[in-house]
Amino acid sequence: MVEEKRKNSGNQLAQEKSPYLLQHASNPVHWLPWGNDAFERAQIEDKPIFLSIGYATCHWCHVMAHESFEDDEVAEILNTHFISVKVDREERPDVDKIYMSVCQALTGRGGWPLTVLITPDGKPFFAGSYFPKTSSMGMPGLMDILNQLSDMWRNDRNRILTSGDKITEAIQPQPIGNPSAPLPGLKTLEKAFNQLTQSFDNRWGGFGKAPKFPSPHNFTFLLRYHQRDPNATALEMVEKTLDAMRNGGIFDQVGLGFHRYSVDDQWLVPHFEKMLYDQALLAMAYTECYQVTGKDRFGRVAQEIFAYVLRDMTDVKGGFYSAEDADSEGEEGLFYVWTPGEVKTCLGSDQGDLFCRFFNITDNGNFEGGKSIPHMTLSPEAFADKEGINLQQLLDTLENARVNLFNVRENRIHPLKDDKIITSWNGLMIAALAKGAQALDEPLYAKAAEKAAGFILENLVSANGRLLRRYREQEAALPAYLNDYAFMVWGLLELYEATFNVFWFEKAILLNREMIDIFWDDLNGGLFYTGKGNERLITRSKEIYDGALPSGNSVAALNFLRLNRMTGDMDLAEKHEQLVGAFAEQVTHYPMAHTQFLTAVDFMVGPSREIVIAGNPELDATLAMTKTIQEKFLPNKVVLFQPDEGPDADKCIALAPFLADIHSQKPKTTVYICEQYACKAPVTTLEDLEAALN
Repeated sequence: MVEEKRKNSGNQLAQEKSPYLLQHASNPVHWLPWGNDAFERAQIEDKPIFLSIGYATCHWCHVMAHESFEDDEVAEILNTHFISVKVDREERPDVDKIYMSVCQALTGRGGWPLTVLITPDGKPFFAGSYFPKTSSMGMPGLMDILNQLSDMWRNDRNRILTSGDKITEAIQPQPIGNPSAPLPGLKTLEKAFNQLTQSFDNRWGGFGKAPKFPSPHNFTFLLRYHQRDPNATALEMVEKTLDAMRNGGIFDQVGLGFHRYSVDDQWLVPHFEKMLYDQALLAMAYTECYQVTGKDRFGRVAQEIFAYVLRDMTDVKGGFYSAEDADSEGEEGLFYVWTPGEVKTCLGSDQGDLFCRFFNITDNGNFEGGKSIPHMTLSPEAFADKEGINLQQLLDTLENARVNLFNVRENRIHPLKDDKIITSWNGLMIAALAKGAQALDEPLYAKAAEKAAGFILENLVSANGRLLRRYREQEAALPAYLNDYAFMVWGLLELYEATFNVFWFEKAILLNREMIDIFWDDLNGGLFYTGKGNERLITRSKEIYDGALPSGNSVAALNFLRLNRMTGDMDLAEKHEQLVGAFAEQVTHYPMAHTQFLTAVDFMVGPSREIVIAGNPELDATLAMTKTIQEKFLPNKVVLFQPDEGPDADKCIALAPFLADIHSQKPKTTVYICEQYACKAPVTTLEDLEAALN
């Protein structure tokens, strides 16, 4: 047995599906994927595990790989003294979350690459992020760390084991809060608004100091707060930030779509990778801002995001890819930056000069190597006025130039595209496209969302019906986590309201029911991140922090409420209250960290509406009334469609029994609106519908 393990001890990543793991398949390091084999080998060979966690589009992961994991000296140490394990954090977020919490607890910060040393039974005793090969700039070198820890493993192991026990004990979940704490309400919403106001950057927009992340759920919360208090500065903060991001280098001015975050406070210099979840969440924020303000520029940004995703991030079968790298040809951002000479060679002297002046592409540059990140410091209106140019002529010229530059850029060496399809991120993109289809009256978005949803439900479900996490190269794998279920339910609910295809409604109910069965904490309420069918790790957590991604509990809280109002299932109302109660003390203490969760609180506080459209779906009057509802910003509402007749009418009644008593006033399409448990008189004209909604 021992000899067999030793014989197969080379790099074992070549058969993996993860692009990140495949990036390391030719390393001299004898990498193993996470799994029983790695832990068995560690036990047999009596070695600690060197655990390295990252993802395919991570810049500093590339740097550390080139400096250390492609290096024979480092490989010799790792292969001699450690069992080396590589993990793609996007495939195994459960593993990443546990060991990232260790890194944050031990060092006060986190990030990727994540470097952790663990015992053969999984207990961590050292953690950090990026380390250079040798000590430099005050940072310890990886070789020094490895040599010291391997010596300690041989000569002072009790110290390591004791440390591992203490760290493992420290990261065990603690009681979340006082279960009898009052539920968050209006005061909590106001407190979150005040905290965001204090954190707001009045000059550049956004919250806090550099680096600045978009955090789109801050904007969607503030738009809801604006509805409650139009005199507050909530909308002003949203508009300023959304404009600043669209004008800045964080937006790809040539190819469209948003980069991950800005390293400075002006939104100028981005970390150039593009993540699917950022596109989805930002598209929702811009779409809702368009609905609130009626300002076309916000709707156009949502359309630009969708254009990028549908062009570059969509599989032929309908699923959405995960990310695009920051690096190409070994340099971060090289694909995206320009010199004036490059622009003028493509566009000609006159048009090239105009493009460079508008997008601030200069001889000195604003990025490494004298190159420039295109960005706007003047609006088209202000620039046209300054230059004495007709505004429409300017817009047409810039768009023509952008397209030409994009076509030239396509001939450059592209950054890596991480083409794995992740269920949770697809759920977010489905939700975004469905929202966009409604607000922007664009059926193509609904069709793309339906194709993606169909792909997930056909290809990422196990033989026993369990949702799966990841798909790549015809293989679906890994039991889904809480976020996969919660985000897909969100996407399906939005898709139903965009299309009124009862199939999506039915699937949302089914997945939500499965999610509760798999992840619900019967003892304390709320949902665990892992559940039945997931690997048992050294700890099990419940997440509520809304970071780059909203938490699964935050999204589930709103899903529960919406499904309760749509179906009349009072068990879901009880589940919602238990979930909110489980996190009440934590959320009330620092609500700014839970702005996605607060959208559920906002819905709970109300007023909320249940809207039922009854009639013939083909009638012009039905389409007009549906459009009137869909184009408005009505966040705390659910919408159902009850056909006059046919199989869908029976299916809807089976899912929402109260619909049995709701009929159109034939031949007129009829809309029923209930608000705060009181129903208004049914309406049959657009004028009456407008009045009822306003």
